[in-house]
Amino acid sequence: MRAAVAIRSLLFSFVLLALSHAAFGQIGVDISVGFGPPALPIYEQPICPADGYLWTPGYWAYDDVDGYYWVPGTWVEPPEVGFLWTPGYWGWGGAAFIFHEGYWGPHVGFYGGINYGFGYGGVGFEGGRWEGGHFAYNTFVSHVNTTIIHNTYNTRITVVDNHVSFNGGSGGVEARETEQERSYASERHVGPVAAQASHVQEARGNPELRASANHGRPPIAATARPGDFKGGAVAARNAGGEYKAPPANARGSGENAPRPENGARPGTEERPEAGGAARPAPGHAADIEAHKSTPPNTGNAATDKKYQQQQDKLAAKQNQEHQKLQQQQEKEHQQAAQKNYNDQQKQQMEQRHTQQTQQLEQKHATQAQHLQQRQAPAPHPAGGGGKPH
Repeated sequence: MRAAVAIRSLLFSFVLLALSHAAFGQIGVDISVGFGPPALPIYEQPICPADGYLWTPGYWAYDDVDGYYWVPGTWVEPPEVGFLWTPGYWGWGGAAFIFHEGYWGPHVGFYGGINYGFGYGGVGFEGGRWEGGHFAYNTFVSHVNTTIIHNTYNTRITVVDNHVSFNGGSGGVEARETEQERSYASERHVGPVAAQASHVQEARGNPELRASANHGRPPIAATARPGDFKGGAVAARNAGGEYKAPPANARGSGENAPRPENGARPGTEERPEAGGAARPAPGHAADIEAHKSTPPNTGNAATDKKYQQQQDKLAAKQNQEHQKLQQQQEKEHQQAAQKNYNDQQKQQMEQRHTQQTQQLEQKHATQAQHLQQRQAPAPHPAGGGGKPH
């Protein structure tokens, strides 16, 4: 059973790294990079634009062409009442830095222990709380106009001056996910809303936000609303640390050793087993094979049955999502033929389909990994003759 778990973990790591090179840092995609991101810049929080908006901190995203780029912090309307934002974070995976996507849910889960500021000190969130269907802001760390927004309180918290932007590796934050935080990730939650996705794309297309151009001090560090890079924008006061440019040949997807100056330890490249070629990333939902469950073998018939049901349920849900996306893409192909799209329109459509497909496949890979971790056998006690896994 342990060997099977190890093999599945290795296969998952390879799939993640192979797909990430093609889909780089799109919102909703876990990617890996061979060198760590710059330090978090120092900036002020814009004033909350309206009651009910929640703060989502800025972070360094990655593009295989332009490298790291800053996604400004911004105020966002949550997808539903009672939901809070768990920020995404970069974490050392043993061979590369992997970005773990943020999500909305009833509780704030693990975000690498990264001190993003403004209530996100590394654990939980102290910038506000839901009270009776309304969000109350802690004015000690949240910048709100109290003459307009009255549902506020003021609770002093300890503010740590730490701008490390990644978890693990040399120089990274040494925080580990707790059982409670892991349970929060298993709750019903949703990914970034459409406004956040557009915000990321806006940042990606802005050359001034590339770390290679601003050296860790982005001219747009935060915005009052998603995508508002002009009227409500705030510039960074300073970089959070000394900026060291990555090697000229550095790329993402774990293909290059991390650069020690940016806080990484040397890594190794992930390769396919037995020297086989990497499987090409899917371009359409129709290219994805149906998900199948793996028969568990824990030695306990009741546990095996329970685990099998969990795997079957997940596989059925994922296959339904594949089918839905496939139908949507086929419909768009029919519309393109009917409307006689030109070459540029066809290319844009195909690029969109490729992005949609790879995002969905990596989402499913993450779901499978989480289920695998929950079903993995418990580690031996430290004093029981075995080593913790």
